[in-house]
Amino acid sequence: MRQILDAIMGGDLDALASIKIPDSYRGVVVRAEETSMFDGLETHEKDPRKSLHVQEVPTPSLAPGEALIAVMASAINYNTVWTSIFEPLSTFAFLKRYGKVSPLTARHDLPYHVVGSDAAGVVLRVGPGVTKWKPGDQIVAHCLSVELEDAAGHDDTMLDPQQRIWGFETNFGGLAELAVVKANQLMPKPAHLTWEEAAAPGLVNSTAYRQLVSHNGANMKQGDVVLIWGASGGLGSYATQMALHGGAIPVCVVSSPDKAELCRRMGAELIIDRAAEGYRFWADEHTQDPNEWKRFGARIRELTGGEDPDIVFEHPGRETFGASVFVTKRGGTIVTCASTSGYDHHYDNRYLWMSLKRIIGSHFANYREAWEANRLIDLGRIHPTLSKTFPLDQTGQAAYEVHRNSHQGKVGVLCLAPTAGLGVGDQEKRARHLSAINRFSGV
Repeated sequence: MRQILDAIMGGDLDALASIKIPDSYRGVVVRAEETSMFDGLETHEKDPRKSLHVQEVPTPSLAPGEALIAVMASAINYNTVWTSIFEPLSTFAFLKRYGKVSPLTARHDLPYHVVGSDAAGVVLRVGPGVTKWKPGDQIVAHCLSVELEDAAGHDDTMLDPQQRIWGFETNFGGLAELAVVKANQLMPKPAHLTWEEAAAPGLVNSTAYRQLVSHNGANMKQGDVVLIWGASGGLGSYATQMALHGGAIPVCVVSSPDKAELCRRMGAELIIDRAAEGYRFWADEHTQDPNEWKRFGARIRELTGGEDPDIVFEHPGRETFGASVFVTKRGGTIVTCASTSGYDHHYDNRYLWMSLKRIIGSHFANYREAWEANRLIDLGRIHPTLSKTFPLDQTGQAAYEVHRNSHQGKVGVLCLAPTAGLGVGDQEKRARHLSAINRFSGV
């Protein structure tokens, strides 16, 4: 691994094609033998620091259409938290199903799962049939793994029956020194960013793009009022930027003054600190409080000059979904991905059907959407919101902070990169965007 890192750090990327690939590498794993370790505990009591391990794992062989990458940096997503606490189920069930697809996919069905759905790094090897990428290319990886052998996936790859999220529903993910991806997961690394900055947007930036901008999502237009839950977080911070740069009007919901300040630094003006204003949408574990929905809706109208949201950007799930349906404008759209506070959503259907509202389910992004989202990063229209970076050995702590919602923006992880701040290839371009990069990262 030392030779690989020396070549990358020294800029001798052409040499990577002739350097021997090591037989093993360090990866962050959960272990099949430990899937019951949190049985009987409440979700908030489950600790990723106990279940995420850094261990040496064998380097897998490459299948046709795949690439082996040296991972310089990765990041924590909520799917890493889910994997680490074995909720809503163990990801080994995903790997077992994938392993039955073909002899090649059987490589993924192992007693350990190398996790991680973000990566920035360098191509080391490509498998048969890969022509667009070569050893030495600096890349970022998006997390859509798709077989494309079924007709259903050729209009929108997210509809392919074999669509999976890399590093969550497949093995050999990005929280490691090496990773295996399909060639159609690769995109050019924005040259003005460090490794950790480039790794941070991947999953969440593409998810926000599909959810808000794409015709597959809310199809946001100029002037739309967009209510964004968790607007300073890993997903919401990109939705906030896309709303601002798309001519929409974001109403940012956060849970602390620090998170409100990050939204202001991004350029948002309409902000609700739900903790400070004391919204309690559930009177008890089983009963929602419509009066709180109404109070929340009145606060939104107070900020917008009397307008309800055209779009609600939903991802907390159970805790907020009833309020989201209620406050959406007549004929408006609730677009939802994930359910970080619970999957069992309850809402009053009268406010949906009688007001002609729509609920759209959105899940990650297809290759075109991910490419367009990455292009916005490269153009400097959208900036990484990276608040903190950990070394690979402390990935458990990084996931713990995301699980506890004690972070802002994204939390990064250095994999092969020895320190933060490396990897910038275009200093002139970085200088043009540095103030925004620092502002959005909370520096």
